[in-house]
Amino acid sequence: MSLEMELGLNKPVALLAHEALLSTYYTASNLRKKAEHFLQPFGLTDVQFNLMMLLKHQTKKDAGLTQAQLSSMMLVNRANITALVDRMERAGFVTRTSSPSDRRSNIIKLTESGEELIERIEPLYAQEVKRIMDVLVEDEQKRLIGMLEKVRSNIKED
Repeated sequence: MSLEMELGLNKPVALLAHEALLSTYYTASNLRKKAEHFLQPFGLTDVQFNLMMLLKHQTKKDAGLTQAQLSSMMLVNRANITALVDRMERAGFVTRTSSPSDRRSNIIKLTESGEELIERIEPLYAQEVKRIMDVLVEDEQKRLIGMLEKVRSNIKED
């Protein structure tokens, strides 16, 4: 279905580049809503799940990541990471310890409870991701990745 029909627009979007941008944004918004719906039964938000996946897959065993590393990988500022880690620590999914090499820095690790939850969710998540993306064959998925990389590389901060 066209973006025009999905959004109920009265007139077509005049600029093709704008339609492409709106379509990307609308798709991302729908994916985020789908993620929220998927993760709700597990008591997680998409941001919490992302943090847990980073801790599981972007560290060596028992190494953890600093809050600064997580902030960079998740594209959020440090203040947001602090509040996020606070909530996840209270929920028992992560631990925070001072870095032995820099006392101003904290190392975040998954707890046993956090690891168990990710182990439970991850196969279901992979299945759902495949279901959503199977509408595109492998070559189309690779082209989509490449096209989005080109757009991101052309975004300049003012």
